[in-house]
Amino acid sequence: MSSIPLHLNRRGLLAAGGALASGGLLAACGDGTEDGETADLAWSFTDDRDQTVDLDSQPQSIVAFTGLAAALYDYGVTVDGVFGPTVTADGSPDIQAGRMPVDGLTIIGNAWGEFDIEKFASVAPEILVSHFYAGFPLWFVPEERTEEVEQLAPTIGIEVSNGTLDEVIGRHTEIAVALGADIESQEVVEAQDRYEAAGQALQEAAAQRPLKVMPVNAYPEVFYVGYLPKFTDLSMAAELGVQFVEAEEPNEDGYWEELSWENADKYEADVILLDARAGNLQPEDLTEFPTWNALPAVKAGQVYSWNPEPIYSHLGGAEALEILTEAVTNSEPLS
Repeated sequence: MSSIPLHLNRRGLLAAGGALASGGLLAACGDGTEDGETADLAWSFTDDRDQTVDLDSQPQSIVAFTGLAAALYDYGVTVDGVFGPTVTADGSPDIQAGRMPVDGLTIIGNAWGEFDIEKFASVAPEILVSHFYAGFPLWFVPEERTEEVEQLAPTIGIEVSNGTLDEVIGRHTEIAVALGADIESQEVVEAQDRYEAAGQALQEAAAQRPLKVMPVNAYPEVFYVGYLPKFTDLSMAAELGVQFVEAEEPNEDGYWEELSWENADKYEADVILLDARAGNLQPEDLTEFPTWNALPAVKAGQVYSWNPEPIYSHLGGAEALEILTEAVTNSEPLS
């Protein structure tokens, strides 16, 4: 995976931006005019599936997976259409929309398996960008729709299932720059500073409070415990000193250990991070589950909302680390 080192000071971040612009993401297709006007540029980007998209100019009409679109938004790049969890049942923004305004967006699909080809075509897309997981080359694009999608626009997949949080954010920065982001802007530099500060704060909190943290996902029939190496924010937190429950038997996908509700107490934890994504049981839903109510962290009120798919921008990364810092800082050892 190509990446930018993100533990950088202000000067380093700006230098990285210059390297991106000159490193092959954007290739000039002509010389500047005599009066200094910028010439048209050819556009090229090689994604994490080792597929290269070549266009005559930088794409302007962009369709993206909601979480990736939210990261682009944090860098000042807007999209015309999105797919993936975008709005909740009451019309408010889904957690995966981040800070991105959802009003006015063409929502091509709002849930797994939904992808309206006619809506996709209606925005005249020049490019589609999505996350890339092992086994899912275009996250939230139904496999049976892929051929139709690629007949309408080229596609880009950005890897999120491997690499560190720094690397994944770095790759999102690269695609944002390729799509016109200005990483020398005050907003981006401030977000970088906040990201650095968030990491330092989490490291300090972890040193002061040696707690055992357990990431979970809850459904009516199954209780899932997260497998640490698959979650970039948690892996970084572990490097910074946070102690996590170690799931012993992750499922075939490698992300979660599946437990029956009778065995929800398999691991001891001081803090629970509960998957806050749409479709998962939330605290108000879980009150009817006796084994949930019996967990020490639940009894102590040490349960915190957590997004396993953070917004992979500097700002989104900062928020993810700040949530973990809050959980550690406001909790107490239970054993």
